[in-house]
Order: sequence, then structure tokens, then C-alpha cells
Amino acid sequence: MRHLRRLLFCLSCLLAPIVHGAAIPDGEPYSLPNTFVHQIPAAKLKRDYQIFVSLPKNYSPSGPALPVVFVTDADYAFPVVRAITGRVGGNGKRIGQFVLVGLSYALGDTPEFSRRRDYTPTRHEDDDMESDMPGRKPVFGEAAEYRRYLISEVLPFVQAKYKVDMEKSVFVGHSYGALLGTDILLNAPDTFGKYVLSSPSLWFNKRFMFGEEKLYSKSHRDLNAKVFFAVGGLETAKRDKAGNTDDDMVRDVREFNAALKSRRYPSLHTQLHVLAGQDHATVFPDMITKALEWAVAGRASR
Repeated sequence: MRHLRRLLFCLSCLLAPIVHGAAIPDGEPYSLPNTFVHQIPAAKLKRDYQIFVSLPKNYSPSGPALPVVFVTDADYAFPVVRAITGRVGGNGKRIGQFVLVGLSYALGDTPEFSRRRDYTPTRHEDDDMESDMPGRKPVFGEAAEYRRYLISEVLPFVQAKYKVDMEKSVFVGHSYGALLGTDILLNAPDTFGKYVLSSPSLWFNKRFMFGEEKLYSKSHRDLNAKVFFAVGGLETAKRDKAGNTDDDMVRDVREFNAALKSRRYPSLHTQLHVLAGQDHATVFPDMITKALEWAVAGRASR
């Protein structure tokens, strides 16, 4: 019995911090080397955003200007892109040296609330959906305002603060982030040198972006852009037991790419990758490895 009481006492000591939340482990917060956080106000939008910046090992303010990669949904994508670059890059052999900039969400907003508002081009039939921020209705359709903020505030800040070559800039977005990238591509294509659009939510608002692409073609004879489209091979339509059908994102991105190519814009170059075995949640790491080898080619790829 004495041994049993001793065992129960030891177990209670181990479980106490978990059950009661009374103890917090000692230790310093973990931080990533050569990374920095900057807060950049969006005065016209009446909110603030942060950007995360990761510098390569050999970065020098007096050295050559480096390519710069901007990635949306930074809370998730920034550490993933950074880790894959370090693992796969081979010290510049497979993926060249570049400055990574993560575009994070509005301070005080949840990720879903912020990205629904900032990454979508129009209002949506789900405007009355339940919000993940109590007391605040979901907002859609402010991509144009967010795009102008990026162009007028974020990009000039990065260019002034770091030794980067904006002619070698790359935009990376996934899902709603790629929908934002499509909006930028059709409204301000010269903003970035290359676009990586992964599983773009082209289904949004009854495939609104297909109409925008047609409008662009009626008033433009060229589209100066290099675009890397990607989508998971499993992102196809599936019918559930109630008869509802999810949107076929593989079909959509194929049709959108085909529409762009049909215009025969002299300066447009696109490629499309359907990544077998990947779904909407798993495709990003596989996609970004291939995309970086294309967008920021290392010595072995040149």
C-alpha cells in the first residue's frame, strides 16, 4: 500500500501542471536565427500588419541585391518555406539565396477572419456565415485595398530596409492566398517578377476570376508575367452522402491556365503542375519545393 501511495503521489506531481495549469515550464522562447519581425501600419485600412523576414546565411547589406520571395499566410507558410529552403537548397546549389518575407495577418484578427477579408476580391454568398470572432461579422472582398497596401507600403519598406532586387521578386500564395495572387496578376502584374499560385480558390463567388480574366483580355494585348500553377491531384470534385459536390480545383486551374494561354500574350509564360497523391492540406510542402527550384533557381539548375 505504501508503494501504491508513493506511485499515486508521483503521478499527481506529473499531472498537476497539466490538470491545474499551475506550472509553466522554464525556458526561453524559441526563435529562428536570422529572422526579424516588422510592424507596418495600414493607415487607410485602419489596422496593422506584421511581416516576418528571414535572411540567408551570407546576406550582407553591402553585398549584391538578392531575389525576394513574399509568401502569404505567413503564420504557417513562413517557417515551412524557410525550413525547406535550408534543407533542399544545398547552400545555393538547388535553390538560390534569397530574402524571404512572410505576409502575416492583421493584428487582433484571427487568421481566418483576416484572410477571408484581405485575400478575396468580392463579397460572397457566405457573408452571413458564422464568424470565428464573436461580435464581428465575417468580411469578404477587400483584396483590392490590401493589394494597394502591399504595393504602397510593404514592398517599399522591404526594398528600403533590405538589399533586395525587386525585379527578381516572387509572390507565393496558396488557396485564398493564391486567389489574391490571381487578383494581383490581373490588376497589377508588374508588382512581382514571378507568381507561384498553389491551389487557387478559383471557385470563389461563382468563379469570379474567370470573368476578370476575360475583361483583362479585352483591354490588353500582353501580360508580362511568369506563373507557376500547382494543385493537388486529389483536389477534384467529390459527392457526399447528401448529394453536395465540392468544387473541382484541378479542373478550375487547368481551365484558367488554358484561358490565359489561349490569349497568346507575347510576354506570358505559365506552367501547371498537378501533384499526384496530394490534397488541399498536404500539397503545399511538395509544391513549394518545386516552385522554389523554378523561381529562385540554384547553381545546378541554371
